[in-house]
Amino acid sequence: MTNDEIRGFIDNAIQENEVMLFMKGTPNQPACGFSARTAGALNALGVQYAALDILPDPRIRQELSELSGWPTIPQLFVKGELVGGADIVMEMFENGELASTLGVEQAEDAAELAEPEPARQRIGLENRLD
Repeated sequence: MTNDEIRGFIDNAIQENEVMLFMKGTPNQPACGFSARTAGALNALGVQYAALDILPDPRIRQELSELSGWPTIPQLFVKGELVGGADIVMEMFENGELASTLGVEQAEDAAELAEPEPARQRIGLENRLD
């Protein structure tokens, strides 16, 4: 795939999925703590989301960062808009703003549920960028 095709694939994934997480690894097997915490927050809120592992091809991260203007991974998009990376997502999760942004209720014990664990409700997104 060319870089333009990768960028098109990324842009399409952002537009087609209401909640889109670009991360290192997968929600079931995160490859870094930041990705694990971000997926954990989404899992704790019980939202469906698509996730894409950026590790198989360095061009994915490069094109994603150029498209979003955000240098770090993970990157969370909601309704086509960049929410931010792990620190922003976790701050929003802790103060209830993430639940509000996603249109869901946040349980009182949600912070405990945000500890990394396998995803229960997610949409798989096949990585066809080989």
